[in-house]
Amino acid sequence: MKAGVQKFLVAAAAIVVFANPAGAQSLAMSDGAVKIGVLTDMSGQFSHESGEGAVTAVKMAVEDFGGKVLGKPIEVLVADHQNKPDTASGLARKWFDVDHVDMVANLINSSIALTVSQLAKEKNRIAIINGSGSSRLTNDACTPNSVHYVYDTYALARGTGSALLKAGQKSWYFLTADYAFGHALEADTSAVVKGLGGEIVGLTRYPIETFDQSSFLLQAQASKAQVIGLAGSGTVLVNAIKSAQEFGITKGGQTLAGLLVWITDIKSLGLSSAQGLVLTNAFYWDRDDETRAWSRRFFERMKRMPHMGDAGDYSSTIHYLKAIEAAGTDEAQAVMSRMREIPVNDFFAKNGRIREDGRMVHDMYVYEVKKPSESKGDWDYYKLREVIPGDQAFRPLKDSVCPLVKKG
Repeated sequence: MKAGVQKFLVAAAAIVVFANPAGAQSLAMSDGAVKIGVLTDMSGQFSHESGEGAVTAVKMAVEDFGGKVLGKPIEVLVADHQNKPDTASGLARKWFDVDHVDMVANLINSSIALTVSQLAKEKNRIAIINGSGSSRLTNDACTPNSVHYVYDTYALARGTGSALLKAGQKSWYFLTADYAFGHALEADTSAVVKGLGGEIVGLTRYPIETFDQSSFLLQAQASKAQVIGLAGSGTVLVNAIKSAQEFGITKGGQTLAGLLVWITDIKSLGLSSAQGLVLTNAFYWDRDDETRAWSRRFFERMKRMPHMGDAGDYSSTIHYLKAIEAAGTDEAQAVMSRMREIPVNDFFAKNGRIREDGRMVHDMYVYEVKKPSESKGDWDYYKLREVIPGDQAFRPLKDSVCPLVKKG
């Protein structure tokens, strides 16, 4: 899909009747519709972790909600930010100033999420981040207008880092994507490693568009570190894991730690290459009956199983619309207040809650990728190693530097 904005008006699946009089509802709304903008990577290296999947999940949520809220239609706009912060900023600014978009969703690529969340604060709109992971979004860069919903680098580091340290793998070498997300993931994982008595023996940072990591992997191999931490995502991560197999890195006794791995990455790699990878995730389609039921619906549209970003885009959109309904208005601060008050209880999370720093707190899961002999079929990839309760998975408020957090 080319850069630009595609406007999608969801037809109401049913006439939704609300308790309040239609006239009172109209006065409480800013204009004639609630507008959601999906700002994502439609064509670049993160498109498999966002893109059409993110758009599909948001549209499913709008349709399931009935296509209207407070008697007004819900519109979904789509734009490709091309992984360029300036492009993303320009699109978001136009959405806010000209198109009257109320909420921007997905926002994969942490540099873009950091930029657009600050713009949402400036314009008093809402940004819900599902694709990006930098823990700065709820730490020093937190805003009263943004929600970090699915995962962050602190939770990924705590899950995967702790699991490997507990297994006695204490020396680490990082291959880090040289942008906001990679830096945050490296920093958060380093803190976990050092805190549990491990050591960092070296690191290499590579440009985000680097697709051949051969020289970097050879440096990591030569370091003799027990763990090579891949602090990146997208097609670069997939290529790195494939190259590592070709160089015999894992056969030589070193462990690859994919610090952010999507199920679509495993599909691309195949179990023969991905087996044994330890990863931390917020959602797995085969976790329980609820996740399987929703995932089958998503599969019918996308012809692939959903990952945590897809599930988060759906769940957070439903939560946002419920908050508008409860607030009786689409005004950003009133809606944010209701989003923090209402717990999240759906297939994605149980008893999830949004803190004052914007972090949606929920359980996280440590998985290991199955061997080919253990898999029962396509998309049967993970076996559970550990459940991390939400209050342990994410950065404690006492350690936060977010100015919105009141310290006792």
